[in-house]
Amino acid sequence: MTVIIVLFVVLLLMGMPIAFVIGISSLVFFLGKPDLALGIAAQKMVSSTQSFTFLAVPFFLTAGNIMNASGITERLVKFAKTLTGHMRGGLAQVSVILSALMGGISGSAVADASMEARFLGPSMIKAGYSKGFVASVLSYGGLITATIPPSLGLIVFGFVGDVSVGRLFVAGIVPGLLMTAILMIPTHVISKKRNYRVENKRPPHAGEVFKALQESFWALLFPLILIVGIRFGFFTTSEAGAFAIVYAMFVGKFIYKDLTLKKLIGVIDTSVTDNGVILLIITAAGIFGFVSAYSGMPAAIAKVITGITTNKYVLLILITVFLLFMGMVMESTVNCLIFTPIFLPILKSVGVDPVHFGIIMMTLVTMGCMTPPVGTAMYSVCQILDCPTEEYMKEGMPYIIAILGEVILLVFIPQICLFLPNIVFGK
Repeated sequence: MTVIIVLFVVLLLMGMPIAFVIGISSLVFFLGKPDLALGIAAQKMVSSTQSFTFLAVPFFLTAGNIMNASGITERLVKFAKTLTGHMRGGLAQVSVILSALMGGISGSAVADASMEARFLGPSMIKAGYSKGFVASVLSYGGLITATIPPSLGLIVFGFVGDVSVGRLFVAGIVPGLLMTAILMIPTHVISKKRNYRVENKRPPHAGEVFKALQESFWALLFPLILIVGIRFGFFTTSEAGAFAIVYAMFVGKFIYKDLTLKKLIGVIDTSVTDNGVILLIITAAGIFGFVSAYSGMPAAIAKVITGITTNKYVLLILITVFLLFMGMVMESTVNCLIFTPIFLPILKSVGVDPVHFGIIMMTLVTMGCMTPPVGTAMYSVCQILDCPTEEYMKEGMPYIIAILGEVILLVFIPQICLFLPNIVFGK
């Protein structure tokens, strides 16, 4: 197993795509075990995709792309600008609110950050905001989508850990709204200090809010339909994903009338590429999961960790620190696929609710998309805005501190995550 870990690190440092890093390092294990047929690796690759629940990932990803092409984003921007345009640094606050609204649409932190960088970034820079500040607020704002349903990360966590995706969706609402409020604090402080301008001279009237709400009503209704539908058994999580595609196409074509055949073809092309990347990672992780279980690595790690302490809060902190580091060096989906089967049984054995851990884990590993060296959201936003990563990192420190502050709250106050699903689904 040591050889595999060393090879894994070497290939990762060489910059090889993560799916091939996982697959190649896992296959080396089979070469050193003559009693294991290579055919098992192929079987594990195929079996890792044979999950009805996992169908929700490509469905929701495609639905999010359709919604982005359907005029929904423009209406959400208008709604967000109505709510926060009167605040200091109005466009920056708009971007944070938009991230919360887009959490119920795209479900992807990288997709949200990239979309906002193209859509809002140039206007913010033109208004006098520094590039580093713009890149930071857009990138870290995308982290809100890691928890607000339908989060793709929570679907993967539920699939791997055999945890109710419906409970995870509902559990993500309060932490997602809390993160929105928390990220608005450094945005306000920085904007006030630098005297960034306001977009609207006065707070909105009730009539203006109602009008903007009407225009974005169908987009805001979507997450509510999902949660109610799953809770009352109208559809499963995967069926909800299929419904999301139909809903997005109906709204785009017949209500907003912005979805054209040309746009739909472009959406399908993008969705096939995005889903192909995710599927390749998951099939490779299927081999790694078998190898780690066969070698006894999860049991060994569990023994080491529980040998340190059995206090659930200390264990949560230790695992939180570990996941924070791993999020910086590996993609969030990979972290979820590899470490959920290892850490979840340990934490369940000491009384940690799996839904509680799921929210914490996905927040931490998704934040790795915003930090070097992997930083997919960071590199995407910086490239779009032509922003140096050094400036981005300097301007992003207040947001990192704010996010870690929320994670500490979630660790020690689990009811932030659990009280809403306990009300909706029962304990």
